[in-house]
Amino acid sequence: MRFDRFDTPIGEMTVAADDAGLRHVLFPDNKYPPAGRDGWRRDTDALRAPREQLLAYFAGELAAFDLALAPTGTPFQVKVWTMLAGIPYGQTWSYGELARRIGEPKAVRAVGAANGRNPLPVILPCHRVIGADGSLTGFGGGLPLKKFLLGHEGAGQRGLGF
Repeated sequence: MRFDRFDTPIGEMTVAADDAGLRHVLFPDNKYPPAGRDGWRRDTDALRAPREQLLAYFAGELAAFDLALAPTGTPFQVKVWTMLAGIPYGQTWSYGELARRIGEPKAVRAVGAANGRNPLPVILPCHRVIGADGSLTGFGGGLPLKKFLLGHEGAGQRGLGF
């Protein structure tokens, strides 16, 4: 696994990929850090596109990512993560709406659990998923970071309760 680290407005981020594509986007603190990082090797050239696109996102110059992604998870998790990419920049969906959109309207808790295990946050925008009442709930990088990301996208200015 190749990786790169770089400074962002939210602190140092790490991206990691292999030949299949981008596998991890890591915040300074992660609820579920990936195992096996001792074998990773730094390769700034190989991770140039994810780094540049994330920095452009934080600069307000990019609203949609164009990267080869290769998240690893259960079929259900991958289904949830794939649907995250459909949440438009600056908008939010509830966990219930996300569950309905994947065809599993009763799987709200499972959707929340899959969302929390998203290995590619920001790129697959799990921060755009909120509680049915508009509240900020659960985020692997912490709720202050979720609030920052939504504010960065202007979502907080659209009447959400945060």
